[in-house]
Amino acid sequence: MKKAVFFLLDEYAEWESAFLASRLAMSKQWSVATASLERGVCKSMGGFTTVVDYSLMDIPGDTALLVLVGGNGWGLDSPELRERVAACLATGGVVAAICGAVDFLARNGLLNDYRHTGNAQHLWAEYPEYRHHAGFIAAQTVRDRNLITANGTAAMEFSESVLKSVHAGDAAGIEMEHRLFRMGYHDYVLQYGNPFA
Repeated sequence: MKKAVFFLLDEYAEWESAFLASRLAMSKQWSVATASLERGVCKSMGGFTTVVDYSLMDIPGDTALLVLVGGNGWGLDSPELRERVAACLATGGVVAAICGAVDFLARNGLLNDYRHTGNAQHLWAEYPEYRHHAGFIAAQTVRDRNLITANGTAAMEFSESVLKSVHAGDAAGIEMEHRLFRMGYHDYVLQYGNPFA
């Protein structure tokens, strides 16, 4: 079974990963766990309390997907987290970052070899380690090899891109399911028919 680990910090944006985590957890091919800098609890922006499964140092080495969930805590300085993300990218693991987590990647020079997106490139103007300005694409989500980045309004697009990237189902099915939730049930039925009939 492949491992997906969702990395959380206090004031994490729970909605940015909820759809993705639920789809992976329903799959028979994936297990889902949470991690943070230390074991204990993380509080979401919406007030949810999550007891995390792993500290940063205890994240399993065979993690196939590391999801960095956005929120308000990504202004941190953590060389250990930077090293862990860099090692995951270097060994072929998939790293998926959304919202504030992409800012962390930019600040730590981890976007320099990848095409990417984020909330706004001007936010990174004072990051000396960020040197790949031409690699920024103004899009909801960008996938380049084993890195997926997304802005904070792209929770559904992020989920779809990650699931396709890790082959968690057939691409057409993943696309249609996400379209259902983006369009809403009634508009979807009018255009495509009842998906539950």
